[in-house]
Amino acid sequence: MVAAALGVGLLVAGPTLRRRHPVAWWLCVGFPAAAWRVACTWRPLMAACGLAQSRKAALTVVSGLVGNGAPPPQPRVPGRWRMHPTSGGFWFLVRLLPGQVPEDFVKAAPAMAHDWEMHAVRVTTWRPGVVRIAATFADPLHQPRAPRQRGAGRLLQVAVGVLESGAPWVIDLREVPHWLIVGATRSGKSTLVNALVAGLAPQRVALVGIDCKGGMELALYTRRLSALATDRAQAVRLLGALVELTQDRMTICRKARVRNIWSLAEQECPVPVVVIVDELAELFLIANRTEKDESQAAATALVRLAQLGAALGVFLVVAGQRVGSDLGPGVTALRSQLGGRICHRVADSGTAEMALGDLNPDALHAAQSIAPGAPGTAVLASADGWECARSHLVTETDAEAVAAEFAHLAPSLPELADHAP
Repeated sequence: MVAAALGVGLLVAGPTLRRRHPVAWWLCVGFPAAAWRVACTWRPLMAACGLAQSRKAALTVVSGLVGNGAPPPQPRVPGRWRMHPTSGGFWFLVRLLPGQVPEDFVKAAPAMAHDWEMHAVRVTTWRPGVVRIAATFADPLHQPRAPRQRGAGRLLQVAVGVLESGAPWVIDLREVPHWLIVGATRSGKSTLVNALVAGLAPQRVALVGIDCKGGMELALYTRRLSALATDRAQAVRLLGALVELTQDRMTICRKARVRNIWSLAEQECPVPVVVIVDELAELFLIANRTEKDESQAAATALVRLAQLGAALGVFLVVAGQRVGSDLGPGVTALRSQLGGRICHRVADSGTAEMALGDLNPDALHAAQSIAPGAPGTAVLASADGWECARSHLVTETDAEAVAAEFAHLAPSLPELADHAP
């Protein structure tokens, strides 16, 4: 009677509980039901997807049926380990049968999602011979909620959105120092930059802006910026000053006999510098000889900063609507130094190929499938793999207010004094 009453109560209060407390609903109702569906459908699902193997050769099975009238033996299916619930789904490990590869399970992921009535299923390699199957019951990218950030947080680490797994989307510049962000107009590229600047503003870092569109984008953060360039000529001079800054820091590290600034004593460690370049194409498009020289100088300086900056506390965040080899060899050289890639909805396949193709070709299809009605949704990739994510909505007004609130934290760097905004 108690079990029946509890079941009836969950059925009646289920929709309200799911709407107001989705995590509690999932753990109390959704996960037990999903575990039951997985247990019931695992063997037929593996057989239907071609992931089961017969225990006997075909002729042996036929002769056994004719001779003894016995039913055919059940095929072998991949071994499934215990399911682990998460706040928005579940995951478990699967042991591959001989001759199977993870790509076989990746192809079967849509069938798993439909059979288990889940929003999405993702298959990744756990270790040789074992894959990890993770499922989510709802789309965490539908309405991502911005976290309540208390204080500055960890240095150079910012939670900018939510991943498709429901986990926070964190950009850690100490882990991946340089990033390339691409996206068409109204794809959410500027919103992501806003979220990144809003998270870095309370930290002890110097923010440097390069916006060759007259400063229309980055001028919002003027009060928090330590330097700003609003045209290509200014950008070339500012990038040259940043290269000189890295050389000065190299001298400091060499005298202290350390390999990076993080090994210096705390009182001797220079302030980290985050360089935000908006609309990269404006730096590389040329119309005459003078612009060609400036473009080559800017490309050379950016590549040098990308090569030397990680150990010397200089980090690059390069954004643009379009990035292609037609902009010149400097773009290709720079792209190879930017280990983190974020691709929003783009207007041409070449930009997605430039951003993701050399790291994770499988991410191209996901990036080209982003709907126009989902601004902020992006595919992020690095050498470790790729994921879908969506940035928090940080408006221009919010970003400007944060920049004004923490304007007193903008450090004054002597090397960049001539470029102060």
